Amino acid sequence: MAAAKRPASRKAKSKATAKPRSRSKPATKKPVAAKKTAAAKKKIAPKKPIAKKAAPKKVAKARTPTPKPKTAIAPTKAKAAGKAARPSPAKSAAKTIVLYPEAAFGPALNCVGIAQQLKAMGHNPVFVCDRSFKGQFEKYGFAENLVDMSGGMSDQEIADFWGTFIAGHLPHFRLSPIEQLPTYVIPVWEAIVDSAIISHEGLTQHLNRIKPDVVCVDNVILFPAIKKYGKPWIRIISCSENEIPDPEVPPHLSGCSAGDYAGYEAFEMRFLDLVRPTHDRFNKFLAEVGHKPYPLGEFFETSPVMNLLLYPRQLQFKRARPLDPARFQYLEGCVRNEGSYTVPAFTEKKDKPLVYVSFGSLGAADVDLYKRMIALFGTLPYRFLMNVGDYIDSYTDVPGNVHLDKWYPQPAVIPQVDLFIHHGGNNSFNEALYFGKPAIIMPYCWDGLDNATRIDDTGYGAKLPRYTWTDDQLWSTIERLISDEAMKARLTEVSRSMQAARGAEKAARIIAEIAMRA
Repeated sequence: MAAAKRPASRKAKSKATAKPRSRSKPATKKPVAAKKTAAAKKKIAPKKPIAKKAAPKKVAKARTPTPKPKTAIAPTKAKAAGKAARPSPAKSAAKTIVLYPEAAFGPALNCVGIAQQLKAMGHNPVFVCDRSFKGQFEKYGFAENLVDMSGGMSDQEIADFWGTFIAGHLPHFRLSPIEQLPTYVIPVWEAIVDSAIISHEGLTQHLNRIKPDVVCVDNVILFPAIKKYGKPWIRIISCSENEIPDPEVPPHLSGCSAGDYAGYEAFEMRFLDLVRPTHDRFNKFLAEVGHKPYPLGEFFETSPVMNLLLYPRQLQFKRARPLDPARFQYLEGCVRNEGSYTVPAFTEKKDKPLVYVSFGSLGAADVDLYKRMIALFGTLPYRFLMNVGDYIDSYTDVPGNVHLDKWYPQPAVIPQVDLFIHHGGNNSFNEALYFGKPAIIMPYCWDGLDNATRIDDTGYGAKLPRYTWTDDQLWSTIERLISDEAMKARLTEVSRSMQAARGAEKAARIIAEIAMRA
């Protein structure tokens, strides 16, 4: 439908603040009063429980890293991702940088890429992370400092909750972005607010003990301890750039195309109406720790020092208020090094194009969808690598042109494929472009809704419905994208531009320079 004229009621804000993105996280129980949060006695849903084992409830002290990889392909040192743009500083000039990512694989692995470059430059990057991510950073050679974001839930409670959460929310993935607001988005914001409140004391203790020169946070909500610590802090926006609002940019999570002003207005009004109780609870917590309240709908702000965005130049939105380069820098991707990957042998269609399919850790739970896709893939003239996560035992009679695995070292796989089918998560979105590969995005929530629309609108891939596609529709889209030489040429140019930008190195260099001045 043609873009409607922008309503006059959509006014420009006086400064760049953020109605930040949220990730695929579980819903919480009934909101609790902020005054009870310091004790963290209420058991709530974890932000995104990934690791199977949880650390003790008390704040964990940093450990000497023992990088023994738990995955099939061991992460290697950062040299494979490119040499540092500047000589390594003398040992006496080494700075300590804390990276505090959200408890989701997207921001966590984005921060790993930056940490690899900081370490190569001679600095000391250390992670503070949710205890459900225990071991995820150690295997890359980085120290971990654990905080509790899940209210002290036991290992079994986390495991049981995750299965129940997936089963309960699969129907919501069939809804439109605006329909997901009451059923999924608001419950997730409840969990995010809980995580900020519960982790406050532990995060404060870690920062006071580690004494970093700079703190880098890749999250969707303010953790006041970071500002109160008193050193420069940097915000990393590893999701869509529409986390930073602008009158001309679609609202985050809306899935709107640029220029759909009627869609902007409808989504924003509905979001603000629904999020008010959650936002009031967060502002009450901010007041208790001595921080001023945020305007309705905003849970975070841009850093006064530096904000790092990942979006590539060719897909960036045209803004009414351009971002000041002194405070906003685009990295054009931030791809970590995962070593090498050998494509397995297939028993059928051995010489056919290779397609990689991954819907992230949450999407793997949709076993019925995967089974439907596998049945179709077995009839097509292609080979398929499919990431099915911990549900691999659910599949039998897999065709000879389909290879299933629990996990793939994605940055090592994508360069070898002809097409990437994914959910629109920001790492997948950027990595496909970084390596110049066409993508079919079949989104179901969060940044995937925005990224799918953007890839389709700009012509660097295609957006398909996650559930209502037909066999002919998916087959013809695969065939079209693999054979589209004009698209391949445009993607090659995007890849060349992104790789020349050396985003992880650029981020590390900026962070190090700020640390030197601190």
